[in-house]
Amino acid sequence: MANVVVVGAQWGDEGKGKIVDWLSERADVICRFQGGHNAGHTLVVGEEVYKLHALPSGVVRGGKLSVIGNGVVLDPWHLVEEIAGIRAQGVDISPETLMIAENTPLILPFHGELDRAREGQNSVAKIGTTGRGIGPAYEDKVGRRVIRVADLADDATLELRVDRALVHHNALRSGLGLGPVDREALLAKLREVAPKILEFAAPVWKVLADKQHSGKRILFEGAQGALLDIDFGTYPFVTSSNVIAGQATTGVGLGPGAVDFVLGIVKAYTTRVGEGPFPTELDDADGQRLGERGHEFGTTTGRKRRCGWFDACLVRQTCATSGMTGIALTKLDVLDGFETLKICVGYELDGQRFDYLPTAADQQARCVPVYEEMPGWSESTEGARSWADLPGQAIKYVRRIEELIGCPVSMLSTSPERDDTILVTDPFAD
Repeated sequence: MANVVVVGAQWGDEGKGKIVDWLSERADVICRFQGGHNAGHTLVVGEEVYKLHALPSGVVRGGKLSVIGNGVVLDPWHLVEEIAGIRAQGVDISPETLMIAENTPLILPFHGELDRAREGQNSVAKIGTTGRGIGPAYEDKVGRRVIRVADLADDATLELRVDRALVHHNALRSGLGLGPVDREALLAKLREVAPKILEFAAPVWKVLADKQHSGKRILFEGAQGALLDIDFGTYPFVTSSNVIAGQATTGVGLGPGAVDFVLGIVKAYTTRVGEGPFPTELDDADGQRLGERGHEFGTTTGRKRRCGWFDACLVRQTCATSGMTGIALTKLDVLDGFETLKICVGYELDGQRFDYLPTAADQQARCVPVYEEMPGWSESTEGARSWADLPGQAIKYVRRIEELIGCPVSMLSTSPERDDTILVTDPFAD
């Protein structure tokens, strides 16, 4: 049976939550493979709205196994609160429906404190983090001083791990004008939350290998967008993990052969939250209109998103770096009523023409977009569920995007509602 990876193809906020939820009906297992609770997914199911941060989008689907993989960094206290909130909305979450990899790194309170202290003192160039400790937790993972889920099960190991981490962090905190971490208070908090996390802990790599061998369908869910990838994003204004599709199997403990289809989620225009280059950003009435019609506010931070025209160059890059098989184009309805639409087809920089965004940060900041214009449409596309429901110009816009990015549209989303989706190619088809 086919296994599918879902990756955001821009700077995040492309509508992955709805698409993953839609696909999860066809999947047996839904896995989060990277990121932390800095990403937010909003799901609209009938009259109910679910806002998820750490939990995989599949939890709202009954009878499915949701997995938090080792590629994620996990704030245990946030997870406990999120589980309680989702349960209060009538969703069953138990060890039968949710599993956490035993080797998943934990985000601790001092990670968030360090994150916020750095961002507050960084007057040279703010990164624009959410301040939730994701970056410092990944640093500790690479530095081999992180505390993992399995460590919560043995008090002696837990103390050793805490002591190792504090040698490093107390020195950092001193340099930032912060006091030392209260060791005993931290240990008490960890001991208190441990049983609430350990009930979901499991050798995820083994469970997933068994699922794969038995022919179960696995859906791999990314968090942020590929342009925030630590290696291939607009560095340093990126997240602290690999976001592209190659991370999917590493982040849960399977081999690359487990992936059959890579679906990139692409918004019909472009948005970004936080700092960093954005070649097609609009600071005019069109940008304001996109933001208002698209309700462009971050699920996690509530920050207003920066808005701009569709950038085919950037999406073509992410299609290549993630090896995308097809894309799901979302929020087409937000473009309803625009007399003219623009698509970025290249950049001009120092008298040269580029068909990709250069790697150097100073060059990225100076790139001027080259636009191709297309007529818009006055009819509504909201709620369309077949090609026949779409205006002719909207279909032309979609087809032009396919040509420019070199990747076909597999799905088309026309509203936040789960069923307002046009299926062109089923990613789970064998």
